[in-house]
Amino acid sequence: MIDGAIQDYALTLDKFLDHAAKWHPLTEVVTARADGSIARVGYAGLRKRAKRVTALLHDLGVRKGHRVATLSWNTQAHMECWYAVMGMGAVCHTLNPRLTSEQLAWMLGQSEAAILIVSSDLQPLAASIVQSARGIKNILVIDHAGGDALDVVGLPYAQVLENALVDESADIAWGDFPETTPCGLCFTSGTTGAPKGVTYTHRGNYLHTLRQLQADVSGMTSHDVVLPVVPMFHANAWGLPFSAPATGAKLVLPGRHSDGESLANLIANEGVTIAVGVPTIWTGLMDYLDAKGMDLPSLNRIMVGGAPMHPALMKRIEDRGICVQTTWGMTELSPLGTAAPPGDERSPETAGRPAVGLDLMVTDHAGEPLDIQRGQEGRLWVRGTSVVSRYFGQTESATKNGWFDTGDLAVLSEGGQVFITGRSKDLIKSGGEWINPAEIETLVSRLPEVALAAVVGRAHPKWGERPVLMVEIREGCELTDEALLASLRGKVPNWWLPDEIIRLGSMPLAGTGKIDKHSLRDMCVTSA
Repeated sequence: MIDGAIQDYALTLDKFLDHAAKWHPLTEVVTARADGSIARVGYAGLRKRAKRVTALLHDLGVRKGHRVATLSWNTQAHMECWYAVMGMGAVCHTLNPRLTSEQLAWMLGQSEAAILIVSSDLQPLAASIVQSARGIKNILVIDHAGGDALDVVGLPYAQVLENALVDESADIAWGDFPETTPCGLCFTSGTTGAPKGVTYTHRGNYLHTLRQLQADVSGMTSHDVVLPVVPMFHANAWGLPFSAPATGAKLVLPGRHSDGESLANLIANEGVTIAVGVPTIWTGLMDYLDAKGMDLPSLNRIMVGGAPMHPALMKRIEDRGICVQTTWGMTELSPLGTAAPPGDERSPETAGRPAVGLDLMVTDHAGEPLDIQRGQEGRLWVRGTSVVSRYFGQTESATKNGWFDTGDLAVLSEGGQVFITGRSKDLIKSGGEWINPAEIETLVSRLPEVALAAVVGRAHPKWGERPVLMVEIREGCELTDEALLASLRGKVPNWWLPDEIIRLGSMPLAGTGKIDKHSLRDMCVTSA
């Protein structure tokens, strides 16, 4: 008797778009253009165009394993390039246009990409980059308005991608490689250290997509209309350009503009049901809705991550009948780590639970697992199907006994909820004892007058370091220093109270929307 067997069906990302094109051919991918117009294409049309981009890249010499860089916003053209590059077995190296040209040139030097795909409005930045990144041989400009001239200064190899597309008959096969083939390269934001490259694989991103689609995570269906404000240039836009076609959900891409007015109109006009992005985005949206007396009846849920959710902001959103779903993750996890299931009773501080395929543990500062895993703060470690094992270009492992150190501090509750309590690198050592800035930030952020709060350490001749509180007060509000400190008294040790309070007109943000603590530490040194 011969045993049965299951087909060997490689888990490659092109299958998501193949599925959408075949079974949801007319479902739209919508793009808000820079000029205010809207572009629309069905999944079948998007796949056809992506295949033509693959053929063009093949003609330009791109082969399996080659890196192709993109410097672009969340648009249809960028998504076509994603699938074109990944489908042929090449690696899509996404670049963050909010970084400096020097940083981006360094990253390109690491990846050795020979082709740069750039949004038309980012040509000046691209010109600055290629002066240092000498490996670029071809530049393809996307999202180019037909009547506008190319900004060719410093871009001798530039051409409009749309004009260069080859005939549809030139069909290059997709998915003709092992599922372990690399598909993407993203460098960490560098908010707590030097950027490191994370190489994603087809298998890892495929399994990440299946995790994200679970009912207790995104719970996305073909009836949803999904707005990823989280950028495609960082951590795969949290995987949404894969999960939307995997379910046949309508995808709404906001382009460059993520201000409150642009998002409000896009959500209202397209009937968005799920919107995804960092907390600072939703502050702007709520401010605009309040100012205009506007409602968004279609919007059922906002998924938020990247930074802690301000309790007052969560209340403002949920008072409108919109569910807030908190999540936690990082570039090294592809990026989703945990999510609070929709409808759960929870506080803003919880990051939810991991979905199947991911495991967590907490350790002491030496990396030794805590004997009791629940109810104690420790360093958070993770392992799973989409977790980095080695950084790009490095030979040493990024893990210890198969576990990756996230650098976060966390408490795992008895019920399995994860509470991220801070970053180990942000801890302030004062008089030989530790101060956790995140605890102070959480308490101060509960004040309705506070828009954003951050605590950093400043060198002190006696104590080693002392905390400094930096706050951005909401427009039209006033708050004394004593009122700020009163929110902490009796809730943290007195020696944790900040030595100084610095008020900022605008909190500096990193390119991913997180508070930029590098800049804040520099400010502290200057103000000392």
